[in-house]
Amino acid sequence: MPGHTENDITIAAPLDLVWDITNDIENWPQLFSEYAAVEVLSREGDKTTFRLTMHPDDNGTVWSWVSERVVDRAHRTVRARRVETGPFAHMDIHWQYSEIPGGTSMHWTQDFAMKPDAPVDDKGMTELINRNSRIQMELIRDKIEQRDRELRSATVS
Repeated sequence: MPGHTENDITIAAPLDLVWDITNDIENWPQLFSEYAAVEVLSREGDKTTFRLTMHPDDNGTVWSWVSERVVDRAHRTVRARRVETGPFAHMDIHWQYSEIPGGTSMHWTQDFAMKPDAPVDDKGMTELINRNSRIQMELIRDKIEQRDRELRSATVS
């Protein structure tokens, strides 16, 4: 049975700031704790093709893959898919942003299936993604809220 995850977080910052920071792919290694490097391979309009490289895992394995990402700022959504799927049969990602009282809601949905020879099955990957998404979302929230405080402080000074 394919894997499906949904995770969301509220960020006490304006939607435009959340959008700009989370969609600045080149700075993802500073935003996410899991990414060691990103290389933009091409840009065509709202579509970016890029290579992500993770920090080594507990076994010393460095995972890397190519993804395509299409942003739709007007609808506050992002759709992405892995081009080089690695251990995944497929991986499709949907990010949705909503303005809410007190900030921005960021919602991540991931639909995927693991290949039969992958190191984990769909259930195991669902658990890993859910656990890691919460960690990454909290880290992103904290960094964006800190940046928002700095911007507000600079404006007041």
